[in-house]
Amino acid sequence: MKLALAQFNPTVGDFAGNTARILALAARAKERGADLAVFSELCICGYLPQDLLERPAYIDRNQKELKQLAAKLPLPAIVGFVGKNKNGTGSGIANKAALLSGGKIVFEQSKMLLPTYDVFDESRYFQPAAEQKVFGFGGEMLGITICEDVWNDKNFWAVRRYDRDPVTELAAQGTSVIINISASPYTIDKRALRVDMLRSIALSHQLPIVYVNQVGGNDSLIFDGASVALTLDGKVAAQATAFQEDLILFDTTTGEGEIHKQPPEEIAYAFQALVLGTRDYVHKCRFEKALVGLSGGIDSAVVAAIAVEALGAENVLGVSMPGPYSSQGSIADAKAVAQNLGIEMKTIPISGVFDAYLATLKPVFSSRKADVTEENVQARIRGNYLMALSNKFGSMVLSTGNKSELAVGYCTLYGDMAGGLAVISDVPKLMVYELAKFINRQRQIIPRATIEKPPSAELRPNQKDEDTT
Repeated sequence: MKLALAQFNPTVGDFAGNTARILALAARAKERGADLAVFSELCICGYLPQDLLERPAYIDRNQKELKQLAAKLPLPAIVGFVGKNKNGTGSGIANKAALLSGGKIVFEQSKMLLPTYDVFDESRYFQPAAEQKVFGFGGEMLGITICEDVWNDKNFWAVRRYDRDPVTELAAQGTSVIINISASPYTIDKRALRVDMLRSIALSHQLPIVYVNQVGGNDSLIFDGASVALTLDGKVAAQATAFQEDLILFDTTTGEGEIHKQPPEEIAYAFQALVLGTRDYVHKCRFEKALVGLSGGIDSAVVAAIAVEALGAENVLGVSMPGPYSSQGSIADAKAVAQNLGIEMKTIPISGVFDAYLATLKPVFSSRKADVTEENVQARIRGNYLMALSNKFGSMVLSTGNKSELAVGYCTLYGDMAGGLAVISDVPKLMVYELAKFINRQRQIIPRATIEKPPSAELRPNQKDEDTT
């Protein structure tokens, strides 16, 4: 059987848009000679739907779209949706996969292993499958699983989270191919872990594995796609492009498939994740443009570079907001980054407003010495400037704090934390430098001085971040 691994970018709750993408990819799969198209987990409604699952109308819409989709598909397909359980207790719904063929729903399989850790809370919403069933179709015995169902192989994990293993149960029933539809969020080094785990399953059970993963950004989660098919001897026979919609073919009979190029380095993979996450968050929130406060520091420079890659230089505005302690070097570096990226930059000084703040607060502060309070006032003035520009021009503010700063509280509420998306809030400071090096791999975009100078918030004379403990 020739399978099409159909990797696309759904939007949570956009039933019309999601089903339109499914139909378009199914048509491509048909044109390319596929016998069966395989889509990702909950692709009809998008993943993670979270508390939308508590709305009866949302569940009903899943069912309605599934039936309409079955009638329109040009070839058989496996799709993910939220389905109702017959005689169900509790929530009465399940995370399901449906095999659609001939205008009908010919088979359904519920997810058995429901993750409730990290970003997942599926046992809160869904009922687990009581059993796994093999389904004969197109000369193959399909073993259909959903995401977590393949993450419990006893031969791979030293400690398992669950007592049951859906793959083992399907293998015992004589499945000839394991198909997994997934929405597996990206984390550093996960792509290698994922392939190693799937290879272990293929070798353990002597079965080909077809894994179709969601791609795209949904709020704080980024899905890398990178859908893959492995032969029974553990060889990667098909591989979809990471962080992009893609459609690749895999033949279960010959073991042949299409392999598309992947980012070679983990830092390149991470950069693409940040770009996709930024693009999707901005666009799915119905924005087109973004604002970045350019301080001349490495964090804001990296965020600006990510924004340009995600949205285009014409849709990014840099804002320099020099204050009384801003160095001429930092002001020059901010200007250089804007020029190198080809973005417009506006300069709005804060010193006059800062002086007015101090004069207004002086009677209340009395004789108290200046401290972090005055530093935070500067950060908050800048945050107000950026939000005013956002409101006036309809652009999203991208804040620039990194994970190391947030972890130790080296940031200002309503100041540098202001914005719609904190692009590098999950990126440690050392990795920020790695990203800067990657961004500069072909030409100097981030000035050398920005990378080499000691980090500083420049909120008091001769301040260095390393001086604050």
